[in-house]
Amino acid sequence: MPLVEVTNLTKQYTPGGVKAVDNVSFEVQAGEIFSLLGPNGAGKTTTLAMLSSLLKPTSGEAVVNGYAVTRQPMEVRRSIGVVPQELAVYEDLSARENLRFWGEMQGRHGPDLQREIEEKLALMELTDRATDRVKTFSGGMKRRLNLAIGLLGNPPLVMLDEPTVAIDPQSRRYILDWVKKMNREGVSVLYTTHYMEEAQELSHRIGIIDHGKLIAVGTLAELTELVGQKETLTLRLYQEAGGERLAQAVTDLAGIHQASARNGDVVINVDSAEEALPRVLARAADLDLSIRTIEIQEPNLEAVFLHLTGRALRD
Repeated sequence: MPLVEVTNLTKQYTPGGVKAVDNVSFEVQAGEIFSLLGPNGAGKTTTLAMLSSLLKPTSGEAVVNGYAVTRQPMEVRRSIGVVPQELAVYEDLSARENLRFWGEMQGRHGPDLQREIEEKLALMELTDRATDRVKTFSGGMKRRLNLAIGLLGNPPLVMLDEPTVAIDPQSRRYILDWVKKMNREGVSVLYTTHYMEEAQELSHRIGIIDHGKLIAVGTLAELTELVGQKETLTLRLYQEAGGERLAQAVTDLAGIHQASARNGDVVINVDSAEEALPRVLARAADLDLSIRTIEIQEPNLEAVFLHLTGRALRD
């Protein structure tokens, strides 16, 4: 039996309005890392809010650890740890005081709670700062404390919503390695991100979500098969404003499937980069555009997203 079963889950904030989550269905198996990958505004956070019973679905159902989120919300909450994108820490309290507060909110007290607090501080390498006020912490340290809070009670499922946003590369590396270690120790993970490389590194399976719709689910190998043997050609221009013009200008060339511009880069899905590149460079010259760098990639999630939506992942 899957640890999480999501069936036709939908959230519409106003009658007749846009659906933030639109008829989404997927499963998370016990012991796996399942990532929801999509751009900002795709519906990832809303999906997690419904799965954690913080937000009532407009329609559809989700079952977490055998409990229906709409009918058994307290049982669901006891089965999960949630690490929100916005930090859920009190800056005027110490790290240890934050953990004690959230542990007591779960109804836990005494030596068992204190023992786990010290375990979580050590796990996140925060023991030497345990009595310092959180407002003195770096952004990465606050994220690690946020993770420690989400692990209190050792839940079988941890949901992490964009946990590496706006932190330094060292802290980001620490969090990714921690997620993998936690999973090896038996914790299931539902992870949301708009970083393609994170989803590729962490996930057993990936769901690609855009405009509230889940448009593909599978392993990395299964998803990249959707684009066949196509390659991704990325050109960085000196003239950032010229990206849209070049993307539009190359769409009629042989062997090119989609082209999209973002922040001066032109991302092109091609049958063969070696064959397409001379034609693309000729079009750039016709438009009086100069190329700063050229990158060629084998099929990856960027190519999958471009293939499915016609635009680059971070548009």
